Amino acid sequence: MRPLASYSRPLLRSFNARALAPCRPRAIPRPASTSHRRFTSDPTDTAEPSEHDLRYGCYDIILPAEPYEWGTAHILPRGVPPHIPRPPYVRDVPDAASERAAASSGRKLVTDAEDLGKLRRAARLASGVLGFAGQLVQVGRTTDAIDAAVHELVLACGSYPSPLRYKGFPKACCTSVNNVVTHGIPDDRPLQDGDIVNVDITVYFDGFHGDTSRTFLVGDVDEKGRELVEITEAALEAGIAVCKPGQPFKSIGLAIHDFLKGKDYCVSPQFSGHGIGREFHRQPWILHHLNDEPGEMQPGDCFTIEPAIIQGTEPRGWTFPDGWTVSTENCARAAQAEHMVLITDSGAEVLTRPAES
Repeated sequence: MRPLASYSRPLLRSFNARALAPCRPRAIPRPASTSHRRFTSDPTDTAEPSEHDLRYGCYDIILPAEPYEWGTAHILPRGVPPHIPRPPYVRDVPDAASERAAASSGRKLVTDAEDLGKLRRAARLASGVLGFAGQLVQVGRTTDAIDAAVHELVLACGSYPSPLRYKGFPKACCTSVNNVVTHGIPDDRPLQDGDIVNVDITVYFDGFHGDTSRTFLVGDVDEKGRELVEITEAALEAGIAVCKPGQPFKSIGLAIHDFLKGKDYCVSPQFSGHGIGREFHRQPWILHHLNDEPGEMQPGDCFTIEPAIIQGTEPRGWTFPDGWTVSTENCARAAQAEHMVLITDSGAEVLTRPAES
């Protein structure tokens, strides 16, 4: 998912006073050693639920651990054997020029039969790895343990985990829990009963990237959390349904907007889908909200649709000190779902849809 703009705010002096003011729990102090806190208290607590609880449900709030550590230099990336082909942005000595060139890659159509075969295989591999990761999502397992298993599986398949060392990202996948909108870094927090977690998988296989994500339920999730995940999947399908040759790219955002109309949900405008193929991120940029983005779909276009749906009507997010993890400002929950879509002569092919679907 490509950020459209930076809404990060200075956190060092004003983090608790401003960013978290709406998220104060009822009579539950936050231990300094934990990176989360529960919005509601013990189930035996007889206190009246807050307005926030009534609107958004009961779940753990994910916050950066204290003392804050800036950036990701303190997180040691897992190793990759030398025989695994790396994408161009992974270098022993960072090359800023090549990273800028990759980030500004223009639109490219994939029409060569051999390239289409490689693209489909990368997408199928990403889909399979996501299915594997979903089986690991359970109460008590850490997201870092999920990342370790994903890392090993991707390498065993002769591919490279695309997020690893992409602009400094230190892990093989993204895991975004509860109020985290996107780009969560796997860590040692055990998943809790009632969490929701998005796992975002991208693999680099035979010169092409495959990218997909889904939000999974952890244990017994409350009704509002389950509904959020269902709404998110349906919003993704609404965007996919309008894809075909000659269709304006902006129709995807319109379809998602129309689907969410009248519901107590909104879509994040801060992140977009993106073209994908030999490059991880390239044009076209796929906006999920109402927009006037120019351009029409053509056979050979391949891009991701990946709306991040947020409870309520406040879509803004802020970035943790790690520089990656983005939470909703009011700590409402978010969910995300993602597929790769290839425009064909007759319509659209969803490359990352699981085979059983």
